[in-house]
Amino acid sequence: MPTSVPPGSSFDRKRRRVTTMDAPRQSTRQKTKKRLSQPLKRSSVPYFRLLLVWGVLLAGGLVLAGNLYHLQVVHSSALLKRAQQQQTTYVRPFVPRRQVVDRNNNVLAIDRQVYTLYVHPRLFKSVAEAEEVAQKVAEIISRPTIDVVTSFVNGYNNNRNRGIRVASALSEEIADKLKNLKANGLDLVQESSRLYPQETVAADVVGYVDRDHRGQAGVEYSQQQLLERSAEPVRLRKARHGELLSAYVPEGFVHRDETKLQLTIDTRLQRAARIALREQMQKFNAKRGGVIVMDAQDGSILSLVSEPSYNPNEYFNFEPQFFRNWLLADLYEPGSTFKPINIAIALEEQVIKPNDVFPDPEVIKVGGWSIRNAEKESNVALSITGILQHSSNVGMVQVMQRLKPDVFYSWLQKLGLGKAVGIDLPFEARGQLKNQAKFVTSPIEPATASFGQGFSLTPIQLVQLHAALANGGKLITPHVVRGLIDNQGQLQWQPKLPQPRAIFSPQTTQTVVKMLEAVVLEGSGKASQVPGYRIGGKTGTAQKANIGGRGYRRGAVITSFVGMMPIEAPRYVVLAIVDEPKGIAYGSTVAAPIVRSVMESLISIERIPPSQPIPAQESRQAEE
Repeated sequence: MPTSVPPGSSFDRKRRRVTTMDAPRQSTRQKTKKRLSQPLKRSSVPYFRLLLVWGVLLAGGLVLAGNLYHLQVVHSSALLKRAQQQQTTYVRPFVPRRQVVDRNNNVLAIDRQVYTLYVHPRLFKSVAEAEEVAQKVAEIISRPTIDVVTSFVNGYNNNRNRGIRVASALSEEIADKLKNLKANGLDLVQESSRLYPQETVAADVVGYVDRDHRGQAGVEYSQQQLLERSAEPVRLRKARHGELLSAYVPEGFVHRDETKLQLTIDTRLQRAARIALREQMQKFNAKRGGVIVMDAQDGSILSLVSEPSYNPNEYFNFEPQFFRNWLLADLYEPGSTFKPINIAIALEEQVIKPNDVFPDPEVIKVGGWSIRNAEKESNVALSITGILQHSSNVGMVQVMQRLKPDVFYSWLQKLGLGKAVGIDLPFEARGQLKNQAKFVTSPIEPATASFGQGFSLTPIQLVQLHAALANGGKLITPHVVRGLIDNQGQLQWQPKLPQPRAIFSPQTTQTVVKMLEAVVLEGSGKASQVPGYRIGGKTGTAQKANIGGRGYRRGAVITSFVGMMPIEAPRYVVLAIVDEPKGIAYGSTVAAPIVRSVMESLISIERIPPSQPIPAQESRQAEE
């Protein structure tokens, strides 16, 4: 019969008794109370862990303190310097090269911002895109389409990684058009370029700079330090992302020196001289030529033209010989244009008088050599003025034979022959003068020197010597730099020139100047006459020495004419020189007309009043 078990109890079959469901819980409680009533046993493990944690914390603190000491004390200065370097940057402001202007403030050279165009063919997505972009670029930069397309497509097909330079010195306007294309693969790099607005007009004086902005000729070379303005680096603060903080830009950071280099030349006269020179060179098929106009009072050069010339904006298209200003860098024998200088020497030494007369035979023998006049004339005798008028070699030999050779030689040295004149343009050559022993012991040397042969000088030195006749006997230094001027045209700096050196007396120069006027009125210089103006001058037709140095080249001559005006108060000296003209070529036929044309322009530009009334008929012809 089943046994009934009360709710909340269970029947233990093994022990044959009924137990309640709360019995295990009661047993657990009893065991817990028993354990709690027993005393605790001390364990060493938790205490060791505590010490270990405190030790680690203490060691970490010591290390941190040590590092802090090193950072704040030992390495503080180095770290401060590094922080300042990271927070600051040094910027060298872009300072353009100084402008070059003429005496009337017309710009001859100026810096401008230009662009160089590069193409990166690998950035094109297809050949079709390369062709399309190339066609648009070619139209904008005015280059042959086929050349640009070929360059772009070949670069793309060859998977060229490096950029290809397409065009340089592009203007801002062209650069904007290229930017508006928004085409792949095009890159415009901004840079500074030198612009010469007058192109060939003043190239012989101004010169040019290369791609590195370094002067290579003219004042661009000789005045490099004046033209290249210095700018000290400026320290600026940087923000976290590297941008410059405008609040920390120092005062005057964008301010720069605005002075310009002003030259003594006149662009108008320079242009007129070049035109006149080119016309005569073409007419006589000449090799080269030159014109120099100088103020005889202070040595300032108003015009210096050398032909053939070049365009400094495109200097890379010209051969190096075009950059050589032969009026300064090449020597030649001046010939008859030196005769007035020798007459002044003889007058100064009082071995002749203005009214002296000399016989003028067809030939004269000197040391076994025969010396003749360039042209056969039936002159029985000539005065000093007549010797210059007829350019008599025989007469000049007799004049200078009255002077002892050593005295003559000392005078040539005193005039500066064999030395440079010291002009402020580069690559000036020094004249050549034979050694004194040979000059004194060989009779033929003083004889040939009497009519301007046997020694050599530069055209600029000949102008310097004739200027001494015009200004009363002072040897002045030719120069093209007037100084630095500000935006108001005020002179801020002026070069220091050597003091003029007196070589002739005013009485001697006045006598020679009157003789030169007679040469223009009645002698070989008639072609230089300007109605209403008193002009003096001397022609020259000099033989060219062989390159080897012995003898002269047959048929090769240098024709020249050097004039001065106005005679009543000489102020300007003008030299025209033409090398190896063909045909009937003399100083009177080739060079004198150039001087006349240049003087007419000079009269108009400088507003020189006439010396005497201009005949009505000639006045009407001039107006026409």
